[in-house]
Amino acid sequence: MEKEYVMHVAQTIGEQLLSLNPAPVIMSWGIEEFAATTYRDLPALRIKVNGRLHTGYVIVALNGSDYYEVYLQKGMKVECINGEVCFNELGDVIDRAIEKGTDQAEYDRFCDRQRTLLLSGQIA
Repeated sequence: MEKEYVMHVAQTIGEQLLSLNPAPVIMSWGIEEFAATTYRDLPALRIKVNGRLHTGYVIVALNGSDYYEVYLQKGMKVECINGEVCFNELGDVIDRAIEKGTDQAEYDRFCDRQRTLLLSGQIA
């Protein structure tokens, strides 16, 4: 696969994530790096994250059907969390997997606790 094509796809994925999702959501992922790569012979973007539910890598690969496949990698373990994601759903899929989870009430309680700790000066 041509390097320029992989770079272009990775750049497009990154731009879609950053432009279609609120900055606080993206910041909550604790992103440390973006890297263009191939995964399963598909062009992809690999993101190193430090989220509440997942610390490791998120791999977003463009498949032959113009959908994204989203994988979580921690060490040698890789899990496909969704094999058919549209560009406008990508942020929500990733956020549920690495930060928010599926229980909205539980996540709201977590955020309230974090705000309380921040306002009281217990966390910076």
